[in-house]
Amino acid sequence: METTQLSNGVTIPMLGFGTYLIDSKDVPASIKTALDAGYRHLDCAHIYGNEPAVGAAIKASGIDRSDLFITSKVWNADQGYDKTLAAFDKTLADLQLDYLDLYLIHWPNEEDFDLTLDTWRALETLYQQKKVRAIGVSNFSKEQLEKVFAMAKVKPMVNQIERHPYKVQADLGKFDTDNGLVNEGYSPIGHGHLILEDPVIAKLADKYGKSPAQIVLRWQVDTGFVVFPKSSKPARVRENFEISGFHLTTEEIAEINALDQDKHLNYD
Repeated sequence: METTQLSNGVTIPMLGFGTYLIDSKDVPASIKTALDAGYRHLDCAHIYGNEPAVGAAIKASGIDRSDLFITSKVWNADQGYDKTLAAFDKTLADLQLDYLDLYLIHWPNEEDFDLTLDTWRALETLYQQKKVRAIGVSNFSKEQLEKVFAMAKVKPMVNQIERHPYKVQADLGKFDTDNGLVNEGYSPIGHGHLILEDPVIAKLADKYGKSPAQIVLRWQVDTGFVVFPKSSKPARVRENFEISGFHLTTEEIAEINALDQDKHLNYD
């Protein structure tokens, strides 16, 4: 699987496995299936409520820690300098790890952005203490990122945003790239069958002999987005990982980009 480099030189796999909405009782089988399929990047968060189960599954896998890339996120209720440091320690203990590869602010605090800036200072402390290899944000707008840039000693390395063919995020994605941030896209194939049944996607799936989901994931990676599809079905987990061996043309990427409706499928 392809990788890309963050601004500090850390290598990140461009295809990972998402742990959102996986019930703790289903985590062992889901993580085993993903790791057996070849995934080495796991996207986690405290608010998902399953980090202890994910940590146990990682430990049970026997895979060397240096071969894994583990992300987590500080939740809204834990923002602020001291609370963020405490939340990080809890996540690290839950995941049974000595360090994280990437730690993100899950959402900006719209009502009190100064609190979010204090949270960023805590992430800088964790980075300087080498408890995390890279730091970044999630769901931040251009204006919010600029406020972080103005005070940051360490610039964010990642912005994780909703991204799929019906919400292409061209302007924000370009802003991130121009400022040295790697884009990550959550909900990469959308929800349900809406996007996967789109005629443009279906046509490309027929052309390449791939599933619609594989076409959308290939589009994500070909346009520079790190993504982490989630599925509870073993066959789908394996299928989502099998997107090597082909690339979309510039014209085909433009066709998918043209599907953009700026349509949120998640909370805005």
